[in-house]
Amino acid sequence: MLKLISRRLIGMVPLLLIIVTITFFLLRKAPGSPFASEKGFKPQVIEALNRQYGLDKPLHIQYFNYLKGVVKGNLGPSTRYVGRSVNDIIWEHLPNSLLLGFTAYFIALLVGLPLGIIAAVKQNSLVDYLSMATAMLGVSTPTFVLGPIMIILFSLTLYILPPARWGEMRHLILPAVTLSVVYIAYIARLTRSGMLEVLGADYIRTARAKGLSESAVVMRHALRGGILPVVSFTGPALAFLLSGTIVVERIFAVPGLGNIFIEAANSRDYFVVMGITLFISIALIVMNLLVDIVLGLLDPRISYK
Repeated sequence: MLKLISRRLIGMVPLLLIIVTITFFLLRKAPGSPFASEKGFKPQVIEALNRQYGLDKPLHIQYFNYLKGVVKGNLGPSTRYVGRSVNDIIWEHLPNSLLLGFTAYFIALLVGLPLGIIAAVKQNSLVDYLSMATAMLGVSTPTFVLGPIMIILFSLTLYILPPARWGEMRHLILPAVTLSVVYIAYIARLTRSGMLEVLGADYIRTARAKGLSESAVVMRHALRGGILPVVSFTGPALAFLLSGTIVVERIFAVPGLGNIFIEAANSRDYFVVMGITLFISIALIVMNLLVDIVLGLLDPRISYK
């Protein structure tokens, strides 16, 4: 296991270098600039701002300067939020995205796992068909459609929950539920497929032959192997939740990384876009590593030689 962790951590370096390089040059080649002429700045002001942020230097020098800063843990200054660094912006808004993402995934596990288990145990029954039809509907409904529907229903019709704002627990409900729907669908389908594979295994038949109740067979023996696909899905899902909250944060005015990312992209804030992209990439790699470790603990058949 220690060798696995060491290999993954060493392998992060070239992977992150590739991500930074591609993102850097794509942003620089995109039309517009942080101080575009449509903002009304005079040419002398634009020249001074470019000099201040190092954007007047040749592209390869800007690239190597940025890499030096990343190695030191400095993601650069923001051109949109004057006087603030990208590090400060990320750490300020990250807790909001984490709270929204983890709450959404907790709801997804709370609903998706039982749906998948029941569908597998009651295979080819009405419960199975209804569960999987609901899951398919959840996968097919994009968040930018579901979010406004939730606002219209619960905020503007029933007046139960606020449509926006942030700071209280009730402000978290609508965006978290909206974000969780697609993950509920994925988890339900993965749990069903994993449980069906395990329920046909020899050791499950042996457990039933020993006279164990069906609930004991499912919960004590089958569930450990049946949730392995869900565990594999959890790492990328949690990492993508940080970036996947962009639409939901925009709809419900959540002050998270997704909202900041959109504003930075619209204003061509190179450093913020680069910083958030790099942060999400690191989170994805770390989550995948943690998932591999957990899978090795849950399934002794897995070898990391």
